[in-house]
Parts: sequence; structure tokens; C-alpha cells
Amino acid sequence: MPSVSMITDYLWLIPILPFVGFLINGTLGRKFPRALVTAVALLCTAIPAAIVAWLWIVMKAEGAPEILRVVSQPWIAITGLQIDFAFTVDHLTLIMLGVVTGVGFLIHLYSAGYMAHEEGYWRFFAYLNLFMFFMSVLVLAESFLLLFVGWEGVGLASYLLVGFYFKRDSAANAGKKAFIVNRVGDFGFLLAMFLIVREFGSLDFTHVFQALTVNPEWHGGVLTAIALLLVLGAAGKSAQIPLYIWLPDAMEGPTPVSALIHAATMVTAGIYMVARCHVLFDRSPYALGVVAIIGAATAIFAACIGMVQHDIKRVLAYSTVSQLGYMFLACGVGAYTAGIFHLLTHAFFKALLFLAAGSVIHALGGEQDMRKMGGLRMRIPVTFWTMTMGVFAISGIPPLAGFFSKDEILYQAFVSNNPIGKLLWLVGLITAGMTSFYMFRLWFKTFFGPEHFEAPADLHDHGAAVHVASSSHAVMVADPEDTHAHGVHESPAIMSVPLAILALLSIIGGWVGVPAALGGHNEIEHFLDPVFSTGAVVEAATSHGTELGLAAVSVLVALFGLFIAYLFYYKKPGTAAALAQRAPALYNLVLHKFYIDEVYGALIITPLLMFSRLFLGGLIDGGIVNGSGAAAGATTRGFSSLVRRVQSGNIRSYAGWLALGAAAVLFVMIFGRSIWMH
Repeated sequence: MPSVSMITDYLWLIPILPFVGFLINGTLGRKFPRALVTAVALLCTAIPAAIVAWLWIVMKAEGAPEILRVVSQPWIAITGLQIDFAFTVDHLTLIMLGVVTGVGFLIHLYSAGYMAHEEGYWRFFAYLNLFMFFMSVLVLAESFLLLFVGWEGVGLASYLLVGFYFKRDSAANAGKKAFIVNRVGDFGFLLAMFLIVREFGSLDFTHVFQALTVNPEWHGGVLTAIALLLVLGAAGKSAQIPLYIWLPDAMEGPTPVSALIHAATMVTAGIYMVARCHVLFDRSPYALGVVAIIGAATAIFAACIGMVQHDIKRVLAYSTVSQLGYMFLACGVGAYTAGIFHLLTHAFFKALLFLAAGSVIHALGGEQDMRKMGGLRMRIPVTFWTMTMGVFAISGIPPLAGFFSKDEILYQAFVSNNPIGKLLWLVGLITAGMTSFYMFRLWFKTFFGPEHFEAPADLHDHGAAVHVASSSHAVMVADPEDTHAHGVHESPAIMSVPLAILALLSIIGGWVGVPAALGGHNEIEHFLDPVFSTGAVVEAATSHGTELGLAAVSVLVALFGLFIAYLFYYKKPGTAAALAQRAPALYNLVLHKFYIDEVYGALIITPLLMFSRLFLGGLIDGGIVNGSGAAAGATTRGFSSLVRRVQSGNIRSYAGWLALGAAAVLFVMIFGRSIWMH
């Protein structure tokens, strides 16, 4: 059995190896063959995944410590404040590391096939490794400041990856939008850290949380202010109302990027931060209520939009926003374990769904519009069956993973002490039905019914390659000697194997959280007890019968969503269009995402641009900056025009200047002393 000291010696490799991969591929990858770029990228993510697996063995061993802490040295040491560069691993960290390194590695493996013929292949994998580095730092951080380094780093990496196709304006704009919107949330995070330093004199998690533990009477007040500012940061990173608008546009990046951002890394950071700071949030019922309301509102709002989208990736994008709302809802009612449980299962089925969508797009030569799909289940059977597992899992159909985690959130909301807990449960239940509807809508429109696509044209020139660019994807159809290049084709094994693994995890991943009412032991709850033991514990005064009844209701709602999707898009495929024609105003409102982007543009972006152009650009830049420069130039020219007259080349002029200078010297010698004395 490996010892604790051995594992702590290698802990630093988890973040540093992806950074090494970024440096190697980022500086030398342009000259490397693609096989070497792939080897570097995969090796630098596979080893951290293996170390995390080793860490699981160590920390689950009998007598193992609940927390591992590795401190390199003091990082910042000033009067009254010292921050160590330290990593901490507890059971919450372990789950997050498993998601980041495990699912992240599978996405890297899939990307090797998906991006095989893309330009900038080396750059893509350098950015992916950079993303993994910053997310690992974020999860391992022992202090708010080090967490903020990873927090900002994943924002940078997302900007680079979302804007990977930077020659397209839409991709470049999407990258900028993600970066700028997240800066709004990060401003809240910064203000929260300033308040934490003022109140606690430290940014270390251990110091701050221990100070709260020994002062049980400390509630509300400045703690509420800190918590609300942290919520603002989490809303930006985890795409919650009102800062969710960047995530759907992030679809402009390659599909593996979407899977990485939505499933394993960036958007989970906000949920992790709230759960990590549960001791702080538990001291502010008001802040927890805000978290719960934001989560419930985001869940149902995003689900509404997802029901009418036609782009297969945008449906999944709004699904991610909605599922993150569920996680916020769980944290808001004090059920942090349920939120992390759903984060875990969501990582499995959402990564699967995005990668399967990428396989569909790959098969159709870049097509993303579901109206131009249909009938693909026999053409790409591996993609069909694996994506089916993801659709059933996210829809909450038992015994797949999503059923257990989503049902746990609904149950905890129902029995919580929150004054509006029953209302939150109802919103979550309705959202569950909507989720089932739009996911089975995607399933039927993509894989069933008549074929609405035009098969990619066959290639006739040996070694030729065709790039097919879509709104957010570019894929290359391979060598014509390969029979897969002719028409619609299944993805290669390097893409199918990650799909199969994620499909298996989407089936069994929820079994670690089977509640006692369903004959299980809720292993994940016991596993996270050491982390959340000081948190708000929900004491359910309900019987197993009540829990089973609530579970049955959620399953019936999910099946109802499936049935409606079956009627609208398989049995009577014209029904949905007929309903849309009967209520065109409502349909267009939802189709255009409630015009939120347009409202933000009119109320925020346009005034800011006008202010920048008129005040900053006109008055400050044009008037003061340019004006002062012009004045300095005019003064210099004027003075030089006078001085240059001295060097005229005229002897009589020189004699005159000499006489004038001598007179000035005599004047100073005669009168200077008396003036000085006075």
C-alpha cells in the first residue's frame, strides 16, 4: 500500500505536468509531427489521472488522513498577512480531481481523432493542457488567492479555446464575450477577498473557516456581504443568471472544447467554490436563499430556451446552464453533497453528450442543425447507442446516473428548512420534465424519422482533403481510400472508445449515491461527511415512503416529457410546428432567447461604448492625452524656432549675441550680489 508521504511527494505533478505539456507543445509543437504533439498532450494528462487514482487508494485506505496538505514555502509575506503556496487534498478535492483529470483525459483522447486534420493542431493541445493546469491549481488551492489564480487562468484558457477559430469573427467575438462577462463576476470575487483579509487577516481556507468555527455566534452582516460577492463570482464562472450569456456562445469553439468547459472544468468552478466555502455560506441564510433562487430561476429559464433551439450544440449548452442551476439550487438549500453528486454525474453524461454530438457533426461533415439530420441511428450505431445512454441519464430515467443525483436534489429541496423549499422543489420538478422533453426532442430529431441531410460528397483525388466549415466547427473528410470517407460514417475508434467509457459511467456513475429508501447506502454522502460535517445538515422528518413517492413523481414527469417529445417529433412530427404557428409571438420570444442579449446590448453595452467613445475616446484620449501631446510638440517647435536663430551662420549676428551675453554676465556680477543680500 503506498504511503501518505510518497503520494504527497508526487502531488505537485498533478498540475505541473499539464503545464509542461503546454510549454512543450506551445513552443516546439509547430515543428513536431502530429503524433508527437498527441503523445506529449496525452502523456501529460494521463499521468496526473493515474496519480489521482493512486491518491484515491491512499485516502480510502483504513487509517488514512482525511486531509493532505503540501506547503512549498511562504508565497506572500507582508506585515499582518502571510499566504503560503499550498495545496490541500480532502475528499471534496479528490472528487473534483477525479472529474478534472479523468474526464479531461478522455476528452484529450477524443480530440486526437476529432482534430486530426485541423490547422493549429499543436496550438489546440497546448491550450487544452493549459486549461487542465489552471483547473488543477484551482481545485488543489489551499487559499482564496491561489484559487483565484486558477480561477483567472481557466478564464484565459477558455478565451483561447473558444476563439480557437480566430479568423472567424463569430469565434473571436465569442471568446471576448466569455472573457469580459467573467470579469464582471471576478470583480465580485476580488471584493470578497478584500473583505476577507480585512475581517480575518488571512486568505487561507483553514484560518478563515476555523475562525468561523470558534465563533458560532457570528452570523450575517459582513459575512453576508462576502458570501454575496462570492455568489457574483460563481454566477459568472458557472453561467448563472444574470451572467449566463457567455456560455451558449462558447459553442463557437471546437466540440471537444465545449465538452471540457461544460463537463469537467470551468463551469464547475463556481459550484466547487460555493461548496468549499460552505462554512461561510451557512452563516448567512440570506445568501443561501439567493443561491437557491438563482439556481432555480436559471434551471427553468435555460430549459425553456433549450426546448426550441435547432443547433444540436446549443441545446446542450442551455442544458448545461440549466443543470448548473440544479447544482446551485442544491447548495442553496444546504444540500452541498447533493450538488457535488450532481456535478459528478453531470460530468459523465454531459461530456458524453457533447462528444457524441461531435461525432454526429463529424459524420455529417460539419452540420449542426437538427432540422437537417434524422435517420442516423443505423448509419452511426456506436454514436447512437452511446448518446442514448447520455440522453436517458440526463433525463432522470432510472437506474442511470442522472436519476439518482437529480432526485436527491429535488428531495433535499422538498424537505429543507428553506421557507420556499416546496416552491423550489416544484420549479425543479417542472424543469426535470422540460429537460426530458428537449433531450428526447434532440434524440428523435437526430436519429429517427426520415433523413434530411445530404451525405458529404465522395472524394476522388487520392490524398485530398475537404474542410467543411460550419458556424462553430471545421472538420476534415479523410483519405478517399478509407471507406469511411464516402458518405455518412461512424467515428474512428479513438473517438468511439471515450464515448463507450463515458456511456458506461453515465449508467453506473449514480450508483455511489443510491439512498437508503431505494436500498442503497448513499456512499458519496458518507464519503463527503468529513468535508460538510460542519455544514447545514438537512434533517428530514419524512419517511422512506415520502422519499419513494417523490422519486416516483420525478420519474413520471420525466416519462411524460419523453412521451410529449415522442408525439411531437416521431409519431406526429408536424405537431410542434403547428403549435408554433398558433402562438408565433411566444415561440419567437423563446426562440430568440427572450432577447436578453439585445436587452443587455441596449441597456449596458451601447451606453458603455458611447461613454468610451465620447468621454474616454473624445475628451480623455482625444482632448487631454492627444491635446497635451500636441501642446508639448507645439511648445517644442516654438522654442526651437527661436533657438535655431542663434545658429544663423552670420558673423555679425554671432558678435551681437556675444555682446548681449557679456552684458548679461556683467549685470549679474554688478547687481546679483546686492539682490541676493536683500
